[in-house]
Amino acid sequence: MANHGADIRHEERVWHVYIEGDGIPWVRRHVVATDPTTPEPLMLQLMAQDPHPAIYLGRPCYHGMASDSACNPWLWTYGRYSEQVVESMSAALASLVSENAIASLVLIGHSGGGTLAMLLAERMPQVRWVVTLAGNLDIDAWTARHGYTKLVHSLNPARRPPLPHHIYQLHYVGEDDENVPPEMLEAAVSQQRNAKVFVLDGLRHEHGWGDYWVEILHTIDITE
Repeated sequence: MANHGADIRHEERVWHVYIEGDGIPWVRRHVVATDPTTPEPLMLQLMAQDPHPAIYLGRPCYHGMASDSACNPWLWTYGRYSEQVVESMSAALASLVSENAIASLVLIGHSGGGTLAMLLAERMPQVRWVVTLAGNLDIDAWTARHGYTKLVHSLNPARRPPLPHHIYQLHYVGEDDENVPPEMLEAAVSQQRNAKVFVLDGLRHEHGWGDYWVEILHTIDITE
């Protein structure tokens, strides 16, 4: 499934890949959304501030594709981080990498987009950095904390082998994030190599990232 909804900007040495959070998988408990796409695309807003060449990498069945014949709600609910989803996104990104002769990638994901960034990093040899914002990096701990049904068909970054040593990781979380609290993120990345966690004052899960984004981009540039 290649409905990746990618938006590409000018070519330079390092490209940034932006991945949104889960959007709205459920309208309310036990009622599945007919279209999971977020009405407030945080990562698109952050990408607009980024001077680097960038790709906005969508998920299968998002961005108006939910009614496609190959789509079903499993892909944005229990299977939102499944092998099928990760492989689709990996194939779409690999195609863009080949078309544009991209040598190095920075994967940037918010919330569940951070989950996917970690899973994609295993498969893309061009990845040199992973940056997560309020990343849900242990989906078992997350569902247990909130009393949700386990995402039994999804891959869990916390259960995967650590990313290779050459991939640098920057993980940001808000001090006041009740969805993915700092201690959950810190535990999830404790076994990773070359990983740093930054707790940002006065920041919650969804809002306020724009205030920090120029500073975070500067940190990424220094790391690059």
